[in-house]
Amino acid sequence: MAEQRKLWIKRVVNVGVPLLLVALVFYLGNQKGFTWQQYAQLVVDGVRGGAIYALIALGFVTVYNVTGIINFAQGAFVMLGAMLAATVYELPLPFGDGWRLVVAFVTAVLLTTLVGVLIERLTIYPARHSTPLTLIIITVGVYIAIQGIALLVWGTNALSFPAFTTLGTVDKTIRVGGVVLKAQSFWIWGTTAVILVLLAWFFDRTMLGKGLRACAINRQAARLMGISTHRMSMLSFALAAALGAIGGIVLAPVTRPIYDMGLRLGLKGFVAAIMGGLVSSPAAVLGGLLLGVVENVAAGVTKSGIKDIFAFIILILILLFRPQGILSKAQETEKV
Repeated sequence: MAEQRKLWIKRVVNVGVPLLLVALVFYLGNQKGFTWQQYAQLVVDGVRGGAIYALIALGFVTVYNVTGIINFAQGAFVMLGAMLAATVYELPLPFGDGWRLVVAFVTAVLLTTLVGVLIERLTIYPARHSTPLTLIIITVGVYIAIQGIALLVWGTNALSFPAFTTLGTVDKTIRVGGVVLKAQSFWIWGTTAVILVLLAWFFDRTMLGKGLRACAINRQAARLMGISTHRMSMLSFALAAALGAIGGIVLAPVTRPIYDMGLRLGLKGFVAAIMGGLVSSPAAVLGGLLLGVVENVAAGVTKSGIKDIFAFIILILILLFRPQGILSKAQETEKV
């Protein structure tokens, strides 16, 4: 009887709390005179930001599943991707604007991936027998070092990077029922969808992907089967760096890249990964999208200046009441 009462209370809370929050959002929005178009605009913009968080979260999940490390240098990969792409694009290359974008994109991803490999080989691999806490602290130090180097190289000035689809020098816009959609938003959403499909194919259909999955399930058993866990660790950092770089590049036209952009984005990507339980790529994507919508709508009905607060409120609540993640089953908690 007691168990049934607890289950009933849990169901009431799971349904009642979200409904109360939605009611609060509409109440605050009505106080500002919001129309349905404004609510829709907040949601659309939130999904755009959430897709970036999702790409970053995928990097966290990839490294954590293989190594058990929460890589707080992930934000640095986002920053490097954006800054390198903007820098390469400004070089006097003998190409048109379209090909310059492609060259900048590919070069930035490759260079950032190389940085990810070097980080794993020079910092994580030598300390591979240390405790997980020590390795996490190392990744924090790596992020600080990369941000310092970026400050020396690029200074404090923000760079610019053009939208992938432009009308003259301005990104194309589409109006649907009063809601403004930027063409770059479609590039962001499409990139996230393609990456998720490619990751699913990579992990299910390739030997390297299956090796990574084996390490994620049981490192000791994978080692006994002849899989080099050290190489898989290096590959996971390379993959995470590439994902972060891609996220930074597609975001660059929306927000001007700057040397310290990685901290905020990296932490929000971490929150998205936690929301997904840190063990599932699709759950991490859903967590990122949900986080983007929640924080953007919450900031819209309150004050835009406190937008970043909501992500960390969500993080605290999840760690207190549902540490396995809101999108993961309870039995997955053991891995976290």
